[in-house]
Amino acid sequence: MKVEQLFTGCLAEMAYYIESNGEVAIVDPLRETEPYLEMAKANNAKIKYIFLTHFHADFVSGQYDLAQKTGAKIVFGPNATAEYDIYNGKDGEDFPLGGGKLTLIHTPGHTMESSSYLITDEEGNTPCILTGDALFIGDVGRPDLAVKQGTLTEADLAGHLFDSLRNKIMTLPDDIIVYPNHGAGSACGKNMSSETFDTLGNQKKTNYALRADMTKEEFIVEVTTGLKPPPQYFPNNVKMNKSINTSIDDVLHKGTTPLDPATFKEMSEQKDVLVIDTRSKEAYTEEGTVSGAWFIGIDGSFAPWVGALVTNIQQKIIFIADDETRVNEIVTRFSRVGYDNTQGYLAGGIKNWKAQGFDVDKIGSISAAKFAEMLAEGSMEKPTDVRKESEYLSEHVKGVENFPLDDINANFAEIDTSKAYFLHCASGYRSLIASSIFKANGVENVTDVRGGFKDLKETNAPLTEYVCPTTLL
Repeated sequence: MKVEQLFTGCLAEMAYYIESNGEVAIVDPLRETEPYLEMAKANNAKIKYIFLTHFHADFVSGQYDLAQKTGAKIVFGPNATAEYDIYNGKDGEDFPLGGGKLTLIHTPGHTMESSSYLITDEEGNTPCILTGDALFIGDVGRPDLAVKQGTLTEADLAGHLFDSLRNKIMTLPDDIIVYPNHGAGSACGKNMSSETFDTLGNQKKTNYALRADMTKEEFIVEVTTGLKPPPQYFPNNVKMNKSINTSIDDVLHKGTTPLDPATFKEMSEQKDVLVIDTRSKEAYTEEGTVSGAWFIGIDGSFAPWVGALVTNIQQKIIFIADDETRVNEIVTRFSRVGYDNTQGYLAGGIKNWKAQGFDVDKIGSISAAKFAEMLAEGSMEKPTDVRKESEYLSEHVKGVENFPLDDINANFAEIDTSKAYFLHCASGYRSLIASSIFKANGVENVTDVRGGFKDLKETNAPLTEYVCPTTLL
């Protein structure tokens, strides 16, 4: 039995390719179908099943398109309903695959259809289990995404998750390998490890949620405490994963349309079109960009930030790329979180734009040392830290306000467009995104701090640490 974990760093997502004797199962596929088709073809194998651990909230999965191209059966757990044909597996049901099998284990809690898949190889051994978002490495799935008003609370879901873990997963042998659907960086849990697999025995020792003496009441409190609201695009992705969407091939065809500078300029000036600059931080800062463009660099956590910040999933988008060979990849990444309305890209890039005589906008940029110097002199109007509140509370520069990028849409009314802002994050990616959005929304004087808090810690800027209050006995 061949089990291959396919890790996608941008989404911190793991899909799985499982093969035995020429038959293949794909588990939790991404939107694009070609990688799975090519893997099966290279191994002279046929895709028989497409298994989903649950309806994903943080990306649009590719089961429908993949099934259309292969004839494979789409399998969900109990309680799942969709616009397309699916097979609802039963708890404990076996699905033969070559000389082995996958067994569906219904593990509700993250969602009610949530299921894990136990793999049995050709020798009858059970080397691993695919746990989806029920059990992560170091964490468990958040129980608030499938709340149904009036019928199902996050406490109810957490209770189901406790039972699933204790009665279905923790009873398996300690040497079984746990393969989850997400790792560190995903918003589907609170504190996932950067490791992408582990033995169940080690998770019992190290994962807070699997503590042997934990009561159900303690578990519910633990997993529901400290949950931040999920990114705004999550409900949209769940809806898309239950629906028949535009074919990924059609999305790619439209989105990779080259637009000459004159056409790009005309479209960029339309109110219903958003320009996103996907280039490197250096190219964006040094070369400038099209007026009104947002920076979201393709080499960072691109798709999650698009989903978190672009509030309309139907938004018309045109984009700027560093390298035209990456245009297909960029459109694919937009589509992974459901942004299917990409209209094309700037042919020839920003150099061609300039060659046609069109103006560029630039974001101001200073070093961390210069920021510290100006802060000490008191010559800065609005020094601002755009990291998450938890990062800010952990440690920050004294005298600097917190304005998390995550909440920029909800809090933009608090910004005084007449003031000069100096923005930093941890290393410079998020602050440049925030700077571009500030600029696009009327803040003329905005400056990005290169290197962010990482570099600021190496200066003489005064730092403050959060001290947890103690209880006096």
